[in-house]
Amino acid sequence: MSKYQAPRGMRDVLPPESERWQWLVSRCREMAHRYGYREIRTPLVEHTEVFLKGVGEGTDIVEHEMYTFADRAGRSLSLRPEGTAGVVRAYVEHGMHTWPQPVKLYYVAEMFRYDRPQAGRYRQHTQFGAEVLGAAEPAADVDVLSLAVRTLQALGLREVRVHLNSVGDPKCRPGYLQVFREYFQAHYDRLDDDSRRRLVTNPLRILDSKVEQTREIARGAPRMLDYLCPECRAHFDAVRRHLEVLGIAVEVDPLVVRGLDYYTRTAAEVHYPKLGAQSTLFGGGRYDGLAEVLGGPPTPGVGFGMGLERVLMVLEEEGLVPELATGIQVYVCHDGPPWEDEALRLVDFLRGAGLRAEGDLLGRSLRAQLRAASRSGARWAVLVGVPEVPRGQVVLRDLQVGEQRLVPAEQLPRVLQEEEGGCGRTGAGS
Repeated sequence: MSKYQAPRGMRDVLPPESERWQWLVSRCREMAHRYGYREIRTPLVEHTEVFLKGVGEGTDIVEHEMYTFADRAGRSLSLRPEGTAGVVRAYVEHGMHTWPQPVKLYYVAEMFRYDRPQAGRYRQHTQFGAEVLGAAEPAADVDVLSLAVRTLQALGLREVRVHLNSVGDPKCRPGYLQVFREYFQAHYDRLDDDSRRRLVTNPLRILDSKVEQTREIARGAPRMLDYLCPECRAHFDAVRRHLEVLGIAVEVDPLVVRGLDYYTRTAAEVHYPKLGAQSTLFGGGRYDGLAEVLGGPPTPGVGFGMGLERVLMVLEEEGLVPELATGIQVYVCHDGPPWEDEALRLVDFLRGAGLRAEGDLLGRSLRAQLRAASRSGARWAVLVGVPEVPRGQVVLRDLQVGEQRLVPAEQLPRVLQEEEGGCGRTGAGS
């Protein structure tokens, strides 16, 4: 066993899993582009203050899960634990409010949370996320949530369901929080220690508790939906109605609050019921006050973040990852040093024509090269410099059936692409 191993909760992604990752990410990007979202790439680290102000000091992420360190100048930096705060920071910093609104952005980015690793959840994980900035209308909520739902459905997960709630806004939430605290204070002795602490610091997070007794108490708690102001009620009803118009299944769920302070109004999770208790695939919602918290002008925003490790795990369990054409198609073999340069040129020629080609790198005999070609998974072997073969021609051998024939070297790309049914130009995302 190696003396050194990847840190706990972080993992190496090796072939062929890495090829399945390329396929999944390419599908996410394709769907984002269909919806008119453009990619943003933010730094892996941010000033810690971005998350303290943006995510909230009383949240689990900030209190327990961030990787925070001082740089050489003594400034506090943190590995990003989520994507939205950094995107909004970039929106403010670069004056994107002067761009045509709304600004629709997506990212595929690494996140870091010091959390307990479990199936499909790691301390270093990858999120596909999207944000709509500069649009307060319910249509923006529907646009971004439907992007996420349609992406999952396009991947083959048809039975996804949106769990929808509203957490109100600064006008109606304070009155609800007073009633909420009074309710849980009456059950204080039955709460777990973490929920007692949250009752003071971040009371809505009690609804996220995984402790069954606390969850039982939470089921009887006052519902935010019963305390919404007319504007928040109208917004919630419109989001729900529009999703149902699109044929997206919606379940009103008062326990969905999301764990970050910046959420207002829409709070959503998307579940895949076949997974049972751990059925959540992604979450998101509206955060209309975040830009102001980070020093920008008032800017409405809404978005989602989807953990791709979990999505890929589910796709594999459901048998929904296709066979990917990622291995080499043709292996070029040569008969000794006099033909090495010719074989090298031929490999380069085939690659330039769009074929996935490989050649010997270990100085092996022709017989050993043919064995390597068979083990490589290539469909074809090309033999260069075989005695009695006219110059300018090569032997093309079908490694699946063992048949071979002579082919002019310059016609080899065309012949191979015809034999492969035109798939010679496809890549890892095919």
